[in-house]
Amino acid sequence: MRPSPPPVRPRKSPLAPGRPQIGPALWTTAALIALIWVQEIVDLFGFGGRLDSYGIEPRVPGTFWHVLTAPFLHYGFPHLIANTVPLAVLAFMSAVRGVGRFLAVTLVVAVVGGGLVWLLGRGGSVHLGASELIFGYLAYLLGVGWWERTPAAIGVAVVAAVLYGSIIWGVLPGNPAVSWESHLFGFLAGLLAAALLHGRRPKRLSNGLKV
Repeated sequence: MRPSPPPVRPRKSPLAPGRPQIGPALWTTAALIALIWVQEIVDLFGFGGRLDSYGIEPRVPGTFWHVLTAPFLHYGFPHLIANTVPLAVLAFMSAVRGVGRFLAVTLVVAVVGGGLVWLLGRGGSVHLGASELIFGYLAYLLGVGWWERTPAAIGVAVVAAVLYGSIIWGVLPGNPAVSWESHLFGFLAGLLAAALLHGRRPKRLSNGLKV
């Protein structure tokens, strides 16, 4: 009699919810905050603020690549201080799901959101600041709650909405000194990232496993 083959375990989908990665999320968030603070200190005391010229300049030829630098630049310490806490909180909440996925979200928000600012933003202006990432991470967390609809994802989305849901009004034109375009397009890019990474819900088998 031939021995029965071992049971085939279904392969877990990379989109299925995993265990929270609190330690890596803390280190990643700390590195992000350290990066923008060190950059601003070097810019102000070493370059006299000249690095701000690497913000997004809508439709200026040869500057599209500034979408990769603009989210990490700030107009001085008051601007940076205002962005530090919401950036740290929302970045940590996003990175808990996995550092690799967090980096993918950051790239989508920077390239897609920043690209739309470059294409459609007000001309004759320079758009920079971590608020693009803040709005992107908020939208990502809300989008994950919508797409996955698991208790954990919904709970995180609710917490994010309670803490920072009021900033959504920042996507509307208001203060001419504020880049509402970065807010709007960062938010839309965050929703896109959630759809790309979580849009296909894992299928549930008859035995309760997910694939």
